[in-house]
Amino acid sequence: MADLFQNESTRPSAHEEAADSVARPLADRLRPQSLSEIVGQDHLVGADGTITKMLARNHLGSLILWGPPGCGKTTMARI
Repeated sequence: MADLFQNESTRPSAHEEAADSVARPLADRLRPQSLSEIVGQDHLVGADGTITKMLARNHLGSLILWGPPGCGKTTMARI
């Protein structure tokens, strides 16, 4: 996972990034990169979703994401 506080001098080279993407599991490489790429969870990230409305108001409070494995909790938290 990329460091949030990387600057240009600590960023990996294109070769390192390519090697990193090959080493990552397929599921991680296919993980959505934005809320609009998430399939399902419309009650949270759809047009009238809770998170969408919070972002529109520019006020994202604390959230507890609960659900079975594979439903998108970690992906939403990372985005």
